[in-house]
Amino acid sequence: MDYQEPLDRYEPEERYARARLRETIREKGHTLSALARLIGRNPAYLHQYIGRGSPRHLDEPDLHKIAEFLGVDPETIATRAVATRPSPAASRGESDGFVAVPRLPLEASAGPGAFGAEEISYDTFQFSKRWLREMGLSGADLSAIRVEGDSMEPLLRSGDEIFVDRNKRGGEGVFVVRIGDALHVKQVQASAPGRIALISANEAYAPIELARDEVEIIGRVVWKGGRV
Repeated sequence: MDYQEPLDRYEPEERYARARLRETIREKGHTLSALARLIGRNPAYLHQYIGRGSPRHLDEPDLHKIAEFLGVDPETIATRAVATRPSPAASRGESDGFVAVPRLPLEASAGPGAFGAEEISYDTFQFSKRWLREMGLSGADLSAIRVEGDSMEPLLRSGDEIFVDRNKRGGEGVFVVRIGDALHVKQVQASAPGRIALISANEAYAPIELARDEVEIIGRVVWKGGRV
């Protein structure tokens, strides 16, 4: 079952809600299986919900948790009316001018490549909206992950936390990319037609050239932080 399963079997409101959920998950760079695990369900649960209409409606706690994780209003992905309740994001202080940036338990390798398993937040950084505006990051879809390895030194060092903007997946710059199951952080440059080059800041590592369809661009690295 994949994202292309037809949705015309549902009532218009349900069809819109399922389509909106499907597209939001795709736009944010997540997977149905990962979000199913987020709400404590088996990996096929959301595939069946979107593709087969089973269950017909998501339980409200599941709906609210998914909506919070995706950063959307629950009503936009609900197949029936939902009760309003204070947003967990508001309880964290976002309504007072702060934004929570999720920390993901992934390690973007600046060396041979780390294997990314779960893309579910285990912690958050809190940043003021004013600071994000000053950094040019207002409206960015940010996730924080940790760098491992030395191939991007001195630009990025092992242990640095980097912010990845999933809204920025084109052009050239420093990106987190996935090759197979492995994550890498590299300078991305266009190469021959249909190919891209992944370049390390550390000259001890040779550039890697691959076909464009062999590389999934996760997002652009837009900020870094680390211990002195």
